[in-house]
Amino acid sequence: MLRGPFLDRTWMGQNPDYDTSDIVMLGLPFDGTVSYRPGSRFAPEQIRLASWGLEEYSPRFDKELSDVNFHDAGDLEFPLGNTYKTLEVIEKNVEDIYRDGKRVFGIGGEHLVTLPEIKAVAKFYPDLAIVHFDAHTDLREEYMGEEMSHSAVIKHASKIVGPENIKQIGIRSGMKEEWDFMKEHNTLIHKYSELDCLKGKKIFVTVDLDVLDPSVMPGTGTPESGGFDFETLIGWFEYLKQFDIVGADVVELAPDYDASGVSTAVATKVIRELLMIM
Repeated sequence: MLRGPFLDRTWMGQNPDYDTSDIVMLGLPFDGTVSYRPGSRFAPEQIRLASWGLEEYSPRFDKELSDVNFHDAGDLEFPLGNTYKTLEVIEKNVEDIYRDGKRVFGIGGEHLVTLPEIKAVAKFYPDLAIVHFDAHTDLREEYMGEEMSHSAVIKHASKIVGPENIKQIGIRSGMKEEWDFMKEHNTLIHKYSELDCLKGKKIFVTVDLDVLDPSVMPGTGTPESGGFDFETLIGWFEYLKQFDIVGADVVELAPDYDASGVSTAVATKVIRELLMIM
């Protein structure tokens, strides 16, 4: 009989028992609709490995990962080249998580993986609102004739929860009509207090890592200059701590574009800090 010890490939600090966990970490390795640089499908695996370079304790939130009680379920397996089937697999699995009385923490993958998460969560929480961190608006109806695109994920999500229940943070790139949409529906915000209208609602937080400046996060599919530094992003997380967060995801790390591994390390710490406020 083998006695080990064996190298653990799950996220550091996770509860190995699904049944007794409160949050389920779900790897979503899909990048089939990216418009510029592919590679985010490799993020969940690399993030898990990098997590072991972190401490389990967050001094910012004075919590241990063990206090969060999350279970790492591993990566979903997707049919290669089939976007619609992939979205269906995500939605069904996320539904199962909420049917079991738990919350999801998705690790992408590209940003389109957020849409089936939202579809599933909204079935359980009709008052769902979305807090969206990103460099890009993601408010297109389609991209090059394709309706299902990471460039359109928030527009499609707005049809589920209503644009009045979406707040967008860090946006600095998009088409004129997308900026017009944000102005019309007052989705783009710049101050913490502008989130207060969502108090009392259930919140899904989605973080596209390109919200961070490329000097902090070069390893992403569509880097966009003029972004947040790490502390600015975590400041928003601190404010969100007082809200009722029922699900979250972190997407769009493309680890192979940063051979130093720094982008993956940053992504991993973003995930740890976001877990702390759930």
